Amino acid sequence: EKQGADWKNSVAEIPPVYLPHHRGPTPSTQTETAHGHSDPTAPPPPRLTPSAPPMQGSSSSSCAAAANPSSEPEPAPAVPGGARRVVAAHRLPLRAAPDPASPFGFAFSLDPDALALQLSRGLPAAHVTFVGTLPASVGSTIAPSDELDDYLLRNFSCLPVHLHADLHADFYHGFCKRYLWPRLHYLLPHTPRDAAADLRFDAGKYRAFLAANRRFADRVLQVLSPDPDDGDLVVVHDYHLWVLPTFLRRKCPRAGVGFFLHAPFPSGEIFRAVPVRDDLLRGLLGADLVGFHTFDYARHFLSCCSRLLGVVSSSSGNVGVDYHGRAVLVKVFSVGLDMGRIRATLASPEAAAKAQEIADAYRGRALLVGVDDVDRSKGVSLKLLALERMLEEDGDLGRQVVLVQINNPARSRGRHADAVADEAERIGHRINKRFAGAVVFIDGPVPLCEKVAYYAAADCCVVSPLRDGLNRIPYFYTVCREEFPGARKSSAVVLSEFAGCSPSLGGAIRVNPWNLDGVADAMRAAITMSAEEKQARHRSNYGFLRAHDAVTWAQSFDAALRAACRGLPDMRFTGLGFGMSYRAVGVEPSFTALTPELIRKAYRAAARRLILLDYDGTLVPELVDEGKRAPSDKVLRVLDELCADPKNVVFLVSGRRKDQLEAWFAPCQKLGLSAEHGYFTRWSRDDDWEESSDNDEQLLYGNGNGWKAAAERLMTYFTEATDGSYMEKKEKGALAWHYQKADPVLGPCQAKDLYDHLASVLANEPATVRSRGGDIVEVDPQGVTTKGAAVEALLAAMAGRRLGGGGGGDAAPDLVLCVGDGEADEGMFEALATAVSGRGGEGGARRMQLLPAGAAVFTCTVGLKPSKAVFYLDGPEDVRALLRALARCCAPDHPMEDPAAASGMFEIVPDLLSGVNQ
Repeated sequence: EKQGADWKNSVAEIPPVYLPHHRGPTPSTQTETAHGHSDPTAPPPPRLTPSAPPMQGSSSSSCAAAANPSSEPEPAPAVPGGARRVVAAHRLPLRAAPDPASPFGFAFSLDPDALALQLSRGLPAAHVTFVGTLPASVGSTIAPSDELDDYLLRNFSCLPVHLHADLHADFYHGFCKRYLWPRLHYLLPHTPRDAAADLRFDAGKYRAFLAANRRFADRVLQVLSPDPDDGDLVVVHDYHLWVLPTFLRRKCPRAGVGFFLHAPFPSGEIFRAVPVRDDLLRGLLGADLVGFHTFDYARHFLSCCSRLLGVVSSSSGNVGVDYHGRAVLVKVFSVGLDMGRIRATLASPEAAAKAQEIADAYRGRALLVGVDDVDRSKGVSLKLLALERMLEEDGDLGRQVVLVQINNPARSRGRHADAVADEAERIGHRINKRFAGAVVFIDGPVPLCEKVAYYAAADCCVVSPLRDGLNRIPYFYTVCREEFPGARKSSAVVLSEFAGCSPSLGGAIRVNPWNLDGVADAMRAAITMSAEEKQARHRSNYGFLRAHDAVTWAQSFDAALRAACRGLPDMRFTGLGFGMSYRAVGVEPSFTALTPELIRKAYRAAARRLILLDYDGTLVPELVDEGKRAPSDKVLRVLDELCADPKNVVFLVSGRRKDQLEAWFAPCQKLGLSAEHGYFTRWSRDDDWEESSDNDEQLLYGNGNGWKAAAERLMTYFTEATDGSYMEKKEKGALAWHYQKADPVLGPCQAKDLYDHLASVLANEPATVRSRGGDIVEVDPQGVTTKGAAVEALLAAMAGRRLGGGGGGDAAPDLVLCVGDGEADEGMFEALATAVSGRGGEGGARRMQLLPAGAAVFTCTVGLKPSKAVFYLDGPEDVRALLRALARCCAPDHPMEDPAAASGMFEIVPDLLSGVNQ
C-alpha cells in the first residue's frame, strides 16, 4: 500500500489490499463488494486466512509467570456458525521487541495489558480479529507488505492498518490528542495563545482524521462478511475511530457495528463549540449500538443529537435514537478488570519481591498511592496541593504519611505534558523541603507487577482527575487489596467525582478536586478511618468489581449489539447525501419510491378516483415563516388540472383552519377541502361547509366554556414559560399549542408536562387531549375527528352518493392516492388499509367495506422514513411532479411522459437507485 505526498489536500480512498470474506481455509477467487456482489474485475485476493482462532491467552510478560490456568475466566459459548467479531482500535494488542533473528526484525507477541484484548475475552465468537495500527515501537521501520499482514493475521489474528508517518502524526497527535481529546475533557481555547496552539481546530488535521478512519474501514471490510446471516459484528473502541461506523455503514449497510467511547462525552455547551460537531454526531449514529461509561455521558450524547441534529430519542424499552429508519441503541456499560490477568500478576514472584521491598522502605508510615498519566486533566498538582494543605494543618502527619506518585509517560508529546510534569515536580520539591520525604515521584513506565505491589501496600489510593472517562486505578487498587497474598482485605479510596468510575464505587470518599480543603479532609479521613469502616467500604467496592469484570463487559456489549442488529438482515438500505452528510436510510423491503410508471396503468383504468393530499410538508415545504406557506401558482395550477378530470375527486386534508384554506385555495373551484383534521368538510368551492358531528353546542362545550377557559389558561402559562411556542384558537373550540420553534430539549419536556396537566384537568370534561405530529399539543371538543376518521367519512359519503351528470351507479372510488408527511397522516394510511380489508379495531373486527374489491390504493409518505404507507417520495417537489404527470396522463394533449423529462424533479442519485433495486 502506498500513499502520495498530497494526502493532506485530499481524502480520496486508497485501494485496499483485498482479503476474502472467508469461512474456510480456501479463499474466494473473486472479490466481493461492500454489498456482497462479486466483482469479476478485481484482482484475486492473497491468502490471508487465519489458520486458528486468536491466541488471546499468550503473553510474553515476565510478570505473568507462575500464572494458574484455572484463574482465567471461562470463555463464553461460541455463536453458532463460526461468526467473527472484528475488534477495531487505534493500536493492535501487540508488543514488538527488536530482534534481528525474528521475521521482519521484530519479535511480536500479544500484549496482555492491551484494553482491546482484555475486553475481547468474553466475546462469544469462534474468531476474534483485531484491526489497528502497529505498536509505536515499530514506527515506520517495517515496510507494509502482504507477507507482514499474512504473518500477523495467521499468528495473532491481527490485521494492521498501515498509515504513513505524517498521516498518523496528524491523525493521532494532531487531531485526536491535541484537539478532540481536550474537547471531550472540557478544555476550550479561552485565550489567543490557546487558539493559536493545540486547542485550535485545524481543517488539515481533521482531513487526516477522516482519511485514517477510512483506511480502518477498508481494513475491517476485508475480514468482515457482507452477509448478515453469517453473524459477523464489529466492535469499535474509542474516539480515535469516532467516524468509523459511518464509513462502514456506507460500504456495508447491513454490517452490525457497536461503538464504545472510553472518554467522557461532554455537555452540549462544550460539544457545540466543535466546528465539525454534526459530522461527529452522524459518525456515531452510523453504529447500531453506542456505549458509554456513565449515564451522564449517554445523556449528553442524546441531548446533542436532539439539539444539533433534531433526531428524536426513543425510550420504548431501550433508550436510543431513531435515525433514518434505524434504532440506534444507547447503553451504559461498566468496564471492569481482566481478573485473570491481574491474578496472574499478583501471583508472580516479581510482585512478591517488590511488595517486600515496599514494606521495608515505608514501614511505620501511612502509605498513599497515586498513579496518573502526565496530563493536564489528571489533577496531579491539585492532589499535591491538597496533601500540602493537610500536612500544614496537622504537622504530626508529616512524619507519618508518604505519597508515592507514579507518573505514567505522556501519551502525546507537547509543551503541556512538560508543563504538567514541571509543575508537579516543583510542588513536590517544596513539600519535601518542609516535610521531609512526604512525596516520592516514580517517573517512566512501571511494569504491572510493581504497580500491584504498591496497590497492595497502600493504605489509601488518591485519584483526583479534573475530568476522566473512567480511570480504573481505584479498581486495580481494590482488587489488589483483596487478592494479594496476605492482603488486609480493607481499603480506602479518595476519588474525584469527575472520574467516570465514581458512580460505580459506592465505598469511595468522593471529592471535588478543586476544593483543596475538601480533598485534604478526605485524605485525613482515609488515613484515620477505623478498620471496620475501611472493611465495609472495601466490601462495597470489591463486590461491584467482582460482578463487573472485563468478561462481563464483553458479554453484555455483545448481547446488546446482537439485539440492536436483529432487524438489519430484513431491511433495505438507501444511501443519501455525500461526504460526512451521508446516511444510510433503512426501510422495509416492500417500501418503494412511487413513480408515475407504478400508478399509470391503474390510474388510466380507474372509473372513479379519490386523491387525498396533506398540505404542509407535502405540497409545500415546512417553513418557519408562516407568511410564506401560502400555495404558489404552480401548486394551484396542478390541483386545477387534477380537478378538471371528471373521474377525480381531489381533497386537501389539513389541520389548518377552514377560513385560511378557503382563502388560499379560492381559485380551485372543484377542489375539496377538509379543515381542522377533518372536522369541517367542503366538497367544492360552491358547496357549503359540513361539520363532522351533529352534536349541538351544549354537547360540544358542556356547561358553558368552563373546560375551554381552563385549557386556555394552562396553554397561556406554558406559552409564557417556553420561548418560541404559541397558542392557536380554532373555530369549533379546539386549542393547539405549537412548540416547533422552541428549544429542542425544553419544548418536548414542556409539551409532556402540558399534556399531563390538560389530561388531568379535563378528565371529566367533553374534550379530548391529543399530541399531534410531535410538535403540537391540541385540545379538541368531543366530536372533532382525526384525519383517519375524516378519510373514512369521505369514503362512506362517496359510497352513498350517485354520480352526477350521466354517471349513475355507485360512486365508491376504485383508485385512491393518499400522500402525506406527518404523524397525523399515518392515520389516513391506516384508515385506507382498513377500508381495503374491511377489518379494523381490536381483534380485527369486521367493518363495512368502504372500497370495492380490487380497488387500487397507493399510500405515500413524503421523506424516506418508517411509515405505514407503502410508497415514499423524497420531497414536496417530487409530490408536485407526480401530480403533474398524473394530471397529464389521461389528457388527450398530454401523453404520459418520462417523469424525469416531464418534471425535472425525479433525479435520483445512483446510491438511491441502487438501494431501490436491492
